[in-house]
Amino acid sequence: MNRRDALSRVALILGGTIIGAEAFLSGCKNTSHPKSLADAFSLDNIAFLDEVGETILPTTASSPGAKDAKIGEFMKTIVTDCYEPKDQNTFVEGIGKLNDASKAKFSKDFMDLSAQQKHDLLVDLDKEAKDYNKKRKEGDPNHYFAMMKQLTVWGYFTSEPGATKALRYVPVPGRYEGCIPYKKGDKAWAL
Repeated sequence: MNRRDALSRVALILGGTIIGAEAFLSGCKNTSHPKSLADAFSLDNIAFLDEVGETILPTTASSPGAKDAKIGEFMKTIVTDCYEPKDQNTFVEGIGKLNDASKAKFSKDFMDLSAQQKHDLLVDLDKEAKDYNKKRKEGDPNHYFAMMKQLTVWGYFTSEPGATKALRYVPVPGRYEGCIPYKKGDKAWAL
């Protein structure tokens, strides 16, 4: 699968466009990021993003979660190399905003919350992001949680664990079969 196919499938899953996709597709690397951006992706913040991703796509009995896909590292790479400076700033500030929302709702840092509290907080932030995007005008910054969620889904389903264990995957496909029966509960195809 090439990058364009992977992105179009993830965009379909997300129901729209993906922030930073143009730079990713063209293979361009954004070299205008300040040193502070590299500092923003400390090991603690990457672990924080892994935890956000794991809350969005947790490990289940039948598939690995976002942590197994190293989603924090994926987010760091895409934000650093593909995002425009305004989206980079929004994303980095969003790490702090998410933690502030956790403190406001539960009086604890996000990393100290129970799995259910993390889930409840992210459900609230997802609703906030959807409401924000309905009112958002062209030129307004993207919502930080929408970026985190997009990157989680994109990174997970294009990673080895996501594509080979969460989706049905045939490494060397056989002949083309245009009509394969689908039963409710079957996994979607990776390729």
